[in-house]
Amino acid sequence: MQHKVPLVIVRSLVFNVLFYLNLLVHFLAAIPTLVLPRRAIVEVTKFWARTNMVLLRRVCGIEVDFRGLDKIPRGAVLVASKHQSMWETFALLLLFDDPAYILKRELIFIPFFGWYAWKAGMISVNRGRGSQALADMTVGARAELARGRQIIIFPEGTRRAPGAEPSYRYGVVHLYAETGTRCVPIALNSGLFWPRRSIRRYPGTIVVEVLDPIAPGFDKQTFADMLQQGIETATARLVAEGERELARKMSEVRCQRSDFDL
Repeated sequence: MQHKVPLVIVRSLVFNVLFYLNLLVHFLAAIPTLVLPRRAIVEVTKFWARTNMVLLRRVCGIEVDFRGLDKIPRGAVLVASKHQSMWETFALLLLFDDPAYILKRELIFIPFFGWYAWKAGMISVNRGRGSQALADMTVGARAELARGRQIIIFPEGTRRAPGAEPSYRYGVVHLYAETGTRCVPIALNSGLFWPRRSIRRYPGTIVVEVLDPIAPGFDKQTFADMLQQGIETATARLVAEGERELARKMSEVRCQRSDFDL
């Protein structure tokens, strides 16, 4: 019996194979950076991010539209981004000069990935330590901010599907209050095109929008309200825009079928 494989699945499978091969190549190529200055691994990681963007564009038909880049201040800043997909875990590296992600401590123990995250000066957090985790995170963030770096945090702590009820955690509020630095909110719609827990990659344009920075000095509740309202309002707008484009793209794709037989 002959079946036609939808083109989006073929492209997604090809991309996933190339993505992990690309990751393996960069893991091996980056070994010398372990004995080089920290900046070396940061630049290798950015190059890896760029190659991923090329693969997404050429294999899956996924473009990227970065908006509001002129709103990013120079130097040390706190960055709070919506988190819908694995995509922003590497793509946001390209927006900043010397970024440092806040990540789960468990990731540091993954071979290669953990070594490079440690070398790059990423900030690991042991969530199981409760209030002490916040204190440890603050110490790490202050140290990296003092070096002029950009601290990237996902306020919800984990990926949320587009349209899901927001679930903002206290960590970003604590960092804002304790470090006394500006916060740059980021909205996006990546989850439409690179869904969480799925191998499928859908054609279209991922839109990332940098919002107006929030100045230091607001009380915690005011900051929390401003941050969530700003990100969620902009994200809802970008998701609606992306859904319209995705519907159009998928209509075009359905008119095409691969010649592969199962």
